[in-house]
Amino acid sequence: MNLKLLFAWRYFKAKKSTNAINIIAWISIGAIIIGTAALILVLSVFNGFEGLVKSLYSSFYTDLKVMPASGKMISITDAQLQKLRGLQGIKNFSLIVEEKSLLQNGEATSLVFLKGVDENYRYITGIASSIIKGSYNIGNADTASLVLGSGIENAIGIQADRNLSPLTIYLPKKGETELLDPMQSISTGSVTASGTFVIQADFDNKYAITNIGFMKRLLGIGKEEYSGLEIAINDPLAADALKKNVETIFGDKQYKVQTRYEQNQNLYSVMTTEKWVIYAVLSLILVVAAFNMIGALTMLVLEKQKDISVLHALGGNNRFIQGIFLSEGMLLAIIGGVLGMVLALLIVWLQVNYKLIPLTGASFLIDSFPVKIQLTDFILVGVTVFVIAFIAAWLPARKAIVSDYSLRSE
Repeated sequence: MNLKLLFAWRYFKAKKSTNAINIIAWISIGAIIIGTAALILVLSVFNGFEGLVKSLYSSFYTDLKVMPASGKMISITDAQLQKLRGLQGIKNFSLIVEEKSLLQNGEATSLVFLKGVDENYRYITGIASSIIKGSYNIGNADTASLVLGSGIENAIGIQADRNLSPLTIYLPKKGETELLDPMQSISTGSVTASGTFVIQADFDNKYAITNIGFMKRLLGIGKEEYSGLEIAINDPLAADALKKNVETIFGDKQYKVQTRYEQNQNLYSVMTTEKWVIYAVLSLILVVAAFNMIGALTMLVLEKQKDISVLHALGGNNRFIQGIFLSEGMLLAIIGGVLGMVLALLIVWLQVNYKLIPLTGASFLIDSFPVKIQLTDFILVGVTVFVIAFIAAWLPARKAIVSDYSLRSE
């Protein structure tokens, strides 16, 4: 064992002449345990919620999306689609046409983002597996069906799996608005509700899914005109690399290719910022522990003045003396940090298996706080504990040298 660490271990175990030193030392260890466990637990909860949100958003947003660089529509040719099919790593893709519309059921109306999709859409998103009423059926270009978000279903007052009456949809026609008769610029169509999906309120209250042929007919757009192209890939981790390959097919002037992260960049940025802010706030617990450590080590330095003088007489230099008290501080940090991590692991295990802390309320998709352990969190917290403890231990260790020098001068 390192000689400095051996001295530190003996000082830690030895009975002190002043009992307050032992008490303060254990208080500092307890504060480190609580701070370490709190940091890991909060980061784990953020990881759990982040994973939940990402899974919900991945049910609607695809790995890659091709959209207009400006305006509402882009031209996608059969040749470009053929090249995309030959691109390695592409699982499937769906052409979409999206437009704001007004959905009417008798006197009840609701503003809807109507999304026209082809038959491949059910294979690239989780909409089909999120149906809670009826079935996933978008019909065809002549007889369209509508899959509604649950919020829209409630807004227009229907039961999608029981509604036999047609709904009326109003869409703007392509081209300029007719000022003399605005209704000439509006297309009207009849659809029947076939099912209801539940993913997340942002989608449930906003979107309805129907047939792309029906949408193109009402909007009056051309064969190769689309709002975008949504792509599912085999390996989500390869999204950035495949994005570049897709950009080579479509170019970068009229088209914009985005990954799932880029489609929700504001959301992910807010989540990351919140996580770091909470981490910074909870790190203050470790700073409080550092003050206790400074007090305990300072009192230990004062008690061990004779030992320090003896070590100097035996040839111990200032660096060796300082190293002993730095090691003492690191020892307190290691004991507190390791016990804190073990405590956090135990609480996470209990939460996962026994749901210690439930989420009350019927509006939640889960019944307890989600937690997810990540190795990077342990490394981050371990480094934080080490740095704070080193700074806290350096001050008393420095005082040990200065105090001994003053005593020898006298």
